[in-house]
Amino acid sequence: MKMKKNSVLNMTYAAFLIALGIVIPMVMPVRIVIGPASYTLASHVPVMLAMFVSPLVAVLVALGTAFGFFMTAPFIIGMRALSHVIFAFFGALYLQKRPSIVYSPKKMIMFNIVLGLVHALFETLIVTFFFMTDGLGEASYTMGFFQSVIVLVGVGGFVHSLIDFSIAYMIAQKIGTRFSFPVYLAAKK
Repeated sequence: MKMKKNSVLNMTYAAFLIALGIVIPMVMPVRIVIGPASYTLASHVPVMLAMFVSPLVAVLVALGTAFGFFMTAPFIIGMRALSHVIFAFFGALYLQKRPSIVYSPKKMIMFNIVLGLVHALFETLIVTFFFMTDGLGEASYTMGFFQSVIVLVGVGGFVHSLIDFSIAYMIAQKIGTRFSFPVYLAAKK
């Protein structure tokens, strides 16, 4: 019976976080779009919260939110969102194997930095592919590869990831135990 309860709970988390991940880009007033880069405050928070539940839920939320981006944003932004499956899966796997990290601010800062680097790397690789195959707007080519891809997507994406994970972590710290996030339950043991 416990397995069935956990399955329903995980499905509920996934559904709620996917819905939140689709709604945030639609209603968030803090949104900046410059060429192939886009920064919507808190747009990664649902995926990052899902990492505190399980790798499966993190992947489902990343896929669900990517679907939302494909429906509401240019294709390249949808592809960037789809790349979140990678950092979400490995981030959740790491948290699952080392749950006590949630109570170590120094380790969580390092986790956030590594997560941000992986996140920015894969988004940069996707935009590089589009850049090399003439799949971006004219403004991106006018700015050049370094500015439009490395600076805006790479560095900007890294900073965006750091901010969004900090928000997700603050939320998780407040609700992780109360809402029975598995990583927090394991960390308490």
